[in-house]
Amino acid sequence: MNTRIEEVTGNPAFGDYGRLIFPVDSGYFSGDTLGGLSLTWYNYIDPDKTVEICNYLKEQAAVGNPVFYDIYTDEEKAAASKEDTGLFFFRGEPGAKFAVCNAGGGFAYVGAMHDSFPHALELSKKGYNAFALIYRPGAQTACEDLARAIAYIHDHADELEVDVEGYSLWGGSAGARMAAYLGSYGTAAFGEREYPQPGAVIMQYTGHSEVLGTEPPTYACVGTNDWIASYSTMERRIQRIKQSDTDAEIEVFQGLPHGFGLGTGTVAEGWLNRAADFWERQVP
Repeated sequence: MNTRIEEVTGNPAFGDYGRLIFPVDSGYFSGDTLGGLSLTWYNYIDPDKTVEICNYLKEQAAVGNPVFYDIYTDEEKAAASKEDTGLFFFRGEPGAKFAVCNAGGGFAYVGAMHDSFPHALELSKKGYNAFALIYRPGAQTACEDLARAIAYIHDHADELEVDVEGYSLWGGSAGARMAAYLGSYGTAAFGEREYPQPGAVIMQYTGHSEVLGTEPPTYACVGTNDWIASYSTMERRIQRIKQSDTDAEIEVFQGLPHGFGLGTGTVAEGWLNRAADFWERQVP
């Protein structure tokens, strides 16, 4: 709990990617220790979960299990400022299905320690293979990075020991928009060849309202006191998806603000289990 953040990012076990565990732009977080971490636009950050995640990554790296994968080549990173990207891998059962979790951060930074790492870790405990994407700021570039991540996982499925059928995309806030865009438009719309549509999209607290009629099955959750993402906007979108004869559901949590993450200790606690069940129902 009192470990300094710089001790984690600089740990030799992580090599160069340790700097990506916390936001690259330090202007979006405060606190010097794991227990004191605060992230812009987020609430209910769980210090115990922060410590658990850092320990998990360190322990996996120490025994030689890769916990980070580059999605771009060195040449691509050098040519287009893609060096601050990649996938953190939280292993489940070999051959199990995979999920990609996308943190929010207003397309200005990536709040992974609260908004995607915890989700990926909990999914891995259920046996799923879960990835947390570190992407470039900006809606377009973020979606391009997610498209590349999907392509990378499909193309390296044997090496990663994952089942690519019926995968899911998860996201909160800006990350939820990314999941929705890739779910509706597909990878080809963002610079990759066409890969299969996800089996489910899991979305938290975003005001994304567009419905094309091509959406995958979608689960959403949000709090009534969210001043960034209106729960009524999310409810209307879920209803429109259901009108297309696509499975969709939403949970609205009384009194919760934006960015509650796993919702540990709140009325939202347990939502991830229900979202995983929703995903499971979509998979043959």
